Amino acid sequence: MIETANDLSLRVTVTDKATMDAELNAAVEMSREKAMHARHGVLITRHASDLFTVSVSEEVPYGTTQEKHAW
Repeated sequence: MIETANDLSLRVTVTDKATMDAELNAAVEMSREKAMHARHGVLITRHASDLFTVSVSEEVPYGTTQEKHAW
C-alpha cells in the first residue's frame, strides 16, 4: 500500500516480495517527476522488513535513485 507521508515523501507498506517490488517501483515512478522538477534524486529508505519511504531528496544527485537501511 502506498500512502502520502508529505508533499515529497511516500510511505510504502508491503506484505511479500512480489508486492514489495511492484509497490516500490510504483512509488519511485510517482516521485520521479517531482524529483526532476526540483532537480533532486529519489531516496528509498527501508525502516522495517515491510515498511519503506520513497522521498525526493536534495542529498541524492539529480537523476539518480539511492537506497538506505534505517533499521
